[in-house]
This record gives sequence, structure tokens and C-alpha cells, in this order.
Amino acid sequence: METMAEPIEPTTPETPVNSNRAEAKSRFSKALDEAKAGAAALKAEAVEKAGALKADARVKADGYKGRAGEKGEQLKGDAAAYGEQAKAKATELALETKAKTSEAMVSLGRFATDNAGTIDEKLGVKYGDYARSAARSLETGAAKLDAKSLDELGEDAREVVRKSPGTAIAVAVGAGFLLARLFRSK
Repeated sequence: METMAEPIEPTTPETPVNSNRAEAKSRFSKALDEAKAGAAALKAEAVEKAGALKADARVKADGYKGRAGEKGEQLKGDAAAYGEQAKAKATELALETKAKTSEAMVSLGRFATDNAGTIDEKLGVKYGDYARSAARSLETGAAKLDAKSLDELGEDAREVVRKSPGTAIAVAVGAGFLLARLFRSK
């Protein structure tokens, strides 16, 4: 029996071109891997810096927020203090005005009472009685005004406005006109 010889595989002699191609592929793969690694490192560094900047920004924002809150609270406190001062001054002026108005009503009533006799003589008893009645009404009104607190007077004013808003508007317009004339002349 004949033995068969093993087939011989065709071999191609290695040429310098194939060897250079393999080396170029190898170098290109290494360069590509290095570029990928460099990009990953740059990305990691950028993420780290962004995180640090974000944390720094948060710290600064919290600081600004805290200072703004403190300033807001301070301004709120100042506004409340000014509001209290204004309220106290307005109450003081209202009480003074109430006292002066009551005083003026009493004085006008006394003037009418004092002159009622003269009115009797010149115009007649009927008109003198009108003057005395008006004087009593003024004095009674002054006493009622003295007896009421500012809150009660404010409630009375609201009630008058609710009952007859047209009259209240007319009185407000008239008072505004008189005040405008008073302040314009000065």
C-alpha cells in the first residue's frame, strides 16, 4: 500500500507589502485605542470640573439666597416698624382732630346760646328757639363725639356710607374740594 503523502499547503512567500500592512493596522489600532482612552480621560476630567463648578455655584447661590433672605427679613421688619409708627401717628392725629372738632362744636353751641337773646330781639322768639335748639344739638353731638372711640366712629362712618352711598360720595367730593382750595391757597 502506498502511503499517501500529505498534501502540501500552498504558501505564499511573505512579501514586504503584507508585513507593512499588518504593522500599519497594528499602529492604527493602537492610535485609535489611545485616542479613545484620551477622549475618555478628557470626558472624565470635564465631568469632574463641571461637578466642581456646579458645587461651587450651589454654595455661592445658597450664600446669596441666605443673604437675600436676611435682607428681606430686615426690610420686612423695617416696613413693619414704619407701619406701626404711621399707625401711631395717624391715631394721634385722629384723636387730636376729634378733640378739636368736639371743642369747636361746643364753642359754636355756646356762641349760639349766647346770641339767642339777640336773635329773639331782632328776628323773633321763634328764631331764637331755633338757635337754642341748634346749640343743644351741637353740644349733645360734641358729647357723643367725645364718648365714642375711633373704632366706633369708623364703624359709624361705614354704616352711613352703606345706607346712603350717594350722599357719602357728595360729602367726600365737597370735602376734597374744600381741602384742595385750602391747600392751594397756601
